[in-house]
Formats: sequence, structure tokens, C-alpha cells
Amino acid sequence: MTVWDRPEPPSRPVPLDRQRIVAAAIALADEGGLEAVSLRKVAARLDAGPMRLYGYISTKEELFDLMVDEVYAEILPDEQPGDWRQVLATRAHRTRQATLRHQWLADLLGGRAVLGPNALAVTEADLAALDGLADLDTVMRAVETVSAYVIGAIRREVANLRAERATGLSERDWQRAFGPHVTRMLATGRYPALARAVHDGTDVDAATTFATGLDWVLDAVAAKLA
Repeated sequence: MTVWDRPEPPSRPVPLDRQRIVAAAIALADEGGLEAVSLRKVAARLDAGPMRLYGYISTKEELFDLMVDEVYAEILPDEQPGDWRQVLATRAHRTRQATLRHQWLADLLGGRAVLGPNALAVTEADLAALDGLADLDTVMRAVETVSAYVIGAIRREVANLRAERATGLSERDWQRAFGPHVTRMLATGRYPALARAVHDGTDVDAATTFATGLDWVLDAVAAKLA
């Protein structure tokens, strides 16, 4: 029986339910990452005994599943966009925005599918948008390909944000600090393609990089559907 199927115990003496437990866990994760989340710390935030939480949640993994599914509610659009490309693009951008609000989510994306109601609704919307446009296997691969791009791009962006916090160096500061080393390496002539990219390439922000890559992936999906 999954955590979504298992009934909740009575809430006395301290008013308690899974929604409050999950909200407290998300607040802890937003403040200090997943390492800041434990059933003991969640119980302390709710002023409840740790053992009481086990009536609602059996393991920390179940708690993480509930947290992810709660954030998936932020990914679902209020209204379903028009064609399949708008649906997948909207989901991709809302996933990025939700992960930037809850950066711990980057550590939990990409594994086994979350089976909560909100995550299932997101998957249903993706598949329904492509339904009838190609055979089922092509539709499944299309959704998986877009998801793989989104997860990879988000994880890289979050990793950069964490590096900034850990080192105290912005992206520009980091480039300036390592600039002399890169200049010396490029001057050896062993990396001509990289040298052209460094000297002549256009530096764009993370949002533009994400949107551009997403458009290219969707173009590839459109070609397959055609």
C-alpha cells in the first residue's frame, strides 16, 4: 500500500495531517536542502512527537515522494495550453521555475516516477497533448526526450547556483579568477575550437540557454511526429 493509499490516523492530541507534515518538510528543505529534512526535525517544527509522524509516513523516502508531488502541483498549469508544443514547453518552463523555488527538487528528479496525483496529472497532460499524433511508442519517447533535456538543464543550472553559494563567487567572478589559466591553455594552440568559442561565442543567461535548448528539442520532436 502506497503512502497515497494508506489512510491517515486520528489527528489528536496535536492537530496533524500529511498536508501539514509535507508543508513543514518543504519549508525545511527550502531553507537547508534535503539534508535538513528528517522526521525528527519535521516533528519539532510541528511541535509534535517524532513517533506520531510514523502514523502518517513510514520512511523518509515516502516523505520525499510526498514533497515532490506537492511541488508538481505548482507545475500543473491553471489552464491546458493549446497544441502539444505549447503543453510540453509550458510544462518545461514551469518545472524549471518550480525547481528554482525549491532547489532540492533537482536532487529528486529523474529517478523512478513519482506516483502521486499531481505527478500523474502532469504526465497525463503530456501524453494527452500528443495522443493521436503518432504511435504510442513514438509519443512515449517524445515525452521522455523532453523530460531528459529539462532535468539535465535544470540540474546544471542548480549546480551552478550552489557553486556560487559555496564559493562566494558569481559566474563572472569565477571566470575572472580562472581567466589567466584558460588564456595560457588556449595560447598553446591545442584547443582551437574551444578558443574560437571563448573568444567569439555569445555569453547568454541561464533562462535564454534553457529556452533555446528546449526549442531545439521540440523541433526534433516535431520532425519525428511529421
